[in-house]
Amino acid sequence: MSYKFERLEIYQLALDYLDLIYALADRLPRSEEYNLRSQMIRAATSIVLNIAEGSTSQSDAEQSRFLGMALRSLIETVACQHIIERRKYVDTIELKEPYECGQKLFAKVQAMRRALE
Repeated sequence: MSYKFERLEIYQLALDYLDLIYALADRLPRSEEYNLRSQMIRAATSIVLNIAEGSTSQSDAEQSRFLGMALRSLIETVACQHIIERRKYVDTIELKEPYECGQKLFAKVQAMRRALE
């Protein structure tokens, strides 16, 4: 038996995105351990958790609300990537895969949210 969220494509994609964010965070300097690194990991984790929690909602409107929170957290991780690029913590090419995965996830979450409305 599995939970509903485990069968959702956006949940699986959010887990993939979280893996990419963890890998990116591991490349940040130690000085960012309790700032940018921690913030980015918490936001990416929030995406996964909000998708899971929203899937058990009693109504489409409530599930849409949780998906909205997931989207806000996703945007937060993108902003973190901009800061990382601006501070030159990693090469720009290393940001390509997480950024593109984030774009794909954003589009799929938006589509699911629209379908609920």
